[in-house]
Amino acid sequence: MNFRIGHGYDIHRIVKDRPLVLGGVTFAADFGLEGHSDADCVTHAICDALLGAAGLPDIGHFFPNTDPAYKNIDSQILLTRVCHELAQRGFTIGNLDVSVIAEKPKIFPQIDAMKAALSGSTQLPVSHIGIKATTNEGVGDIGRGLAIAAHAVALIALR
Repeated sequence: MNFRIGHGYDIHRIVKDRPLVLGGVTFAADFGLEGHSDADCVTHAICDALLGAAGLPDIGHFFPNTDPAYKNIDSQILLTRVCHELAQRGFTIGNLDVSVIAEKPKIFPQIDAMKAALSGSTQLPVSHIGIKATTNEGVGDIGRGLAIAAHAVALIALR
């Protein structure tokens, strides 16, 4: 098989009066993330990892923030479309691995729910999805609780 690896990264500023969505799960928080869609930085990083592994342009190319059709869209819809795009090109997804970087909220209690949501969008078994959480140890905007970021790695294969 022809294996390929892709990496994705996304970061969004924390804002008030918006739901916090990470990995397809809405967290109980008094803040959310700023963005054109639902600003799910976990799912956006995964999309970019998958697209990059396939040698395709990034998420902004497929779903531009200038298009009103994507205003407040559920990023799981975008991820499903990315997976469909890869399948049409003959790719299958092997696994995903994500690191979420946030001072708050605590990510660990929602990891199983995030894996389930991402599994539903990608059709991957939950055992093929890794999610880890860390803080930025008080360093930078993430460390000051002003932003949340995610790194994702995807392994795909050309059938």
